[in-house]
Amino acid sequence: MAQLVGLVYLGTDLAAAERRAHTEIMAAAESSPLTTHVLNTGDGVPAARMALSLHRLDSKQMIWSMLTVGTTNEDGRCSGLIGREALVPGMYKLRFETGSYWENLNQTSFYPYVEVVFTITDPEQRFHVPLLMSRFSYSTYRGS
Repeated sequence: MAQLVGLVYLGTDLAAAERRAHTEIMAAAESSPLTTHVLNTGDGVPAARMALSLHRLDSKQMIWSMLTVGTTNEDGRCSGLIGREALVPGMYKLRFETGSYWENLNQTSFYPYVEVVFTITDPEQRFHVPLLMSRFSYSTYRGS
């Protein structure tokens, strides 16, 4: 049975484990040119376990193609959506499954999903697309 002594469980420094986990998360975010962070502003908490998907518009056929899917972590963040080599100039959208998120909390919402459409002209830059939401409103911006 593990015993808690300060921040040590059987010789494991919890603070060090948290630092390693944070470093791994930050490394994944730094390697991905596109990240997002979803905050449930109505409850003042990160929107954990929200499904989302990334799409790119085929400008010739005017059809959206799904590139990847993801889920926010316990901090409401989702990194690693697309690799640097796959990010090309064009129009993209992030689709957040807000209705399912609220249903999982046994709450109703006005928006069944939120789509944030944006244009990338310089794929060498980093892009952070946060979503701030409540059951009846949302906003977004280009973050850093």
